[in-house]
Amino acid sequence: MVEVELNKIIIDEKRQEQVIVLKEKNGSRMLPIVIGLLEAIAIKMEIGGTTPPRPLTHDLLKNLIEGLKARVDKIVVDKITDNTFHAKIVLITKDKEVRIIDARPSDSIALAVRTKSPIFVEEEVLKNSEMFSPPQQ
Repeated sequence: MVEVELNKIIIDEKRQEQVIVLKEKNGSRMLPIVIGLLEAIAIKMEIGGTTPPRPLTHDLLKNLIEGLKARVDKIVVDKITDNTFHAKIVLITKDKEVRIIDARPSDSIALAVRTKSPIFVEEEVLKNSEMFSPPQQ
């Protein structure tokens, strides 16, 4: 697995396409992933320090995990099938058990930015993904 960090969020309202760009932490490879508008806004709000008056879905998820005395260990973008990325949320329970939850990368990353959890991409996904320069803002 390769550790990555959120490098950019590109919101193109004209084309109604949002892209998050993950960049290899100790390298130069980038992985762009098209996501939904609501997820892009949720990620951007958290990074920008905007607190909504009521918890958004990703805030609720974070609160539920913490309320159950668990924590997000990491997020893993683990495969790509028919140009669709898949991810896993790796949780550690209060009893130190590992739980792996299937999730969309966009939701996983929105949760990761809220919990300050590391994000990883399987090497195979990086190799099999079409690497290109992300669109400019």
